[in-house]
Amino acid sequence: EWLAQETARLDAVVVRPGDAAQTPLGPLAREASAYALLRRPGVTYDDLSALPRVGRSAALEGLAAERVEQWTDSLTIDAHYAGYVERQSVEIERQKREADTCLPRDFDYARVTGLSNELREKLARIRPNDIGQAARISGMTPAAISLLLIHAKKRARQGA
Repeated sequence: EWLAQETARLDAVVVRPGDAAQTPLGPLAREASAYALLRRPGVTYDDLSALPRVGRSAALEGLAAERVEQWTDSLTIDAHYAGYVERQSVEIERQKREADTCLPRDFDYARVTGLSNELREKLARIRPNDIGQAARISGMTPAAISLLLIHAKKRARQGA
């Protein structure tokens, strides 16, 4: 709960270029939220909390030093990886939407350029019913799934 509240607070705090000039953040080209700055490599919660506009969360007062360190480390880690997590979430949702895309029984995997010979053989042998089933085949890559989707959709448009 504290992490969510502190993330929201840091996202609402605007740091101006002059605010960070004499800190490890270095000079800023433009305004940014404190949370956006925390997402930068090498920036820690302590770096941000040293800024006058940011400060430390009042919720940290009176807590043991090791607990404060755990929370601030968690917040920093969450911020650093937020972009990756967001992109992966979008990719997961896209894959869920496309998992039901049918692959015809007579689909010619040999005509899908870009697939490895190993994947062509596996797909021809297993004959998955849909993209979701194909994705669970050992050795299947996101790029291979994209190729299958392209060819399946192209075939569906052609009506073949």
